[in-house]
Amino acid sequence: MSHLNQLELQNIRHLVGAFDTACEKLQTYAQDAKDPQVKACFEKSVQDAQNDKQKLMSFLS
Repeated sequence: MSHLNQLELQNIRHLVGAFDTACEKLQTYAQDAKDPQVKACFEKSVQDAQNDKQKLMSFLS
């Protein structure tokens, strides 16, 4: 893998933070959801956001 420049590194860090925020919000929405289908949708979105965050984190190691 090639080395990341400062701007790319900064962008990845920003995106990781955004995924963290999204995960927290989606988890709250899932907890508050009454409809099982809506709850499942939010839970899947949490899982997807966590997976995307992990993919981005792999660029930092």
